[in-house]
Amino acid sequence: MSQATATARPQMTEAEWEVRKDLAAAYRLVSLYGWEDLVFTHLSARVPGPEHHFLINPYGMLFDEITASSLVKVDQDGEIVDPGATNRVNPAGFTIHSAVHMAREEAGAVLHLHAADGVAVSAHKNGLLPLSQTSMLCLDHLSYHDFEGVALNLDERERLVKDLGDKNLMLLRNHGTLSVGKDVGEAFTYMYFLMKGCEIQVRAMAQGETYQPSAEAIATTSDQSKSLGMASKLTWPALLRKLERAGSDYAR
Repeated sequence: MSQATATARPQMTEAEWEVRKDLAAAYRLVSLYGWEDLVFTHLSARVPGPEHHFLINPYGMLFDEITASSLVKVDQDGEIVDPGATNRVNPAGFTIHSAVHMAREEAGAVLHLHAADGVAVSAHKNGLLPLSQTSMLCLDHLSYHDFEGVALNLDERERLVKDLGDKNLMLLRNHGTLSVGKDVGEAFTYMYFLMKGCEIQVRAMAQGETYQPSAEAIATTSDQSKSLGMASKLTWPALLRKLERAGSDYAR
C-alpha cells in the first residue's frame, strides 16, 4: 500500500475504501464517456455497515477531478459525516439518492445523469423504443417518473420510489436517467446499456421512419435480459483496467 493511499483514509475500513475507489472510478468513466453535466448530476454508493451512510460527489468538483478520498459521506438525513473535499453536497442529489438508498436495501449504488441523449429520450412521448437490441435488453428493467421541477422537495422521494418499484433503470421525464445496482459496477453497467439505447434511438429517429422488430423478437430479447446486471462481472473489471491504462488517479 502506498503512503498516499494509507494517509488518504484515516479511520476507514477496507470495505469502505474499496467502495470509494469504485465510485470515484464511475465518476471518471462518466466523464470519459461524455455524460457529465459540469458539476451537476450525481452518483452515490452505500457505505458497508449498519449506519446506512452513503457516499456522493463533493459539490463543485468536476467528475474528472473526483478521487476516492474526496467523496463526501452523508447519512439518511443529509447530515455530513465525512466532509470529503468540499463539505458540500448537491441538495437535489440528496433528494434523489437518499430516496432510493432508504427504500431499497439492496441498492448499493445509484447513478443519475443529465446526458443529452438520455434527456432527449425521456422527453419523447413514448420513451425508450425497441429500436435496437440494446434498448430491448433494457425494457423489462425500465420505469418512468414524471418531472416535478428541480428535485429539492423531499416529499418527491416517496413518489420517485413508488415509480421505480423493483426496477433497475428509470427515465426521469424531461430530466435524465437513473440506474440502481447492488454495487457500483452493476449500476454503471445498467446505465451504459440505457445510455447506449438512448443514443441509438436519437440517431435512428433523426434518419426518419424507423423499423421495429416483431413482437416475438422483442419478447424474446426481454426474456434474455433477465441476467443483464450480471454482465458487470466482466464489464466492470475491464473498465477499471481502461482507467488504469490511461493513468487515472481516481484511487487516491
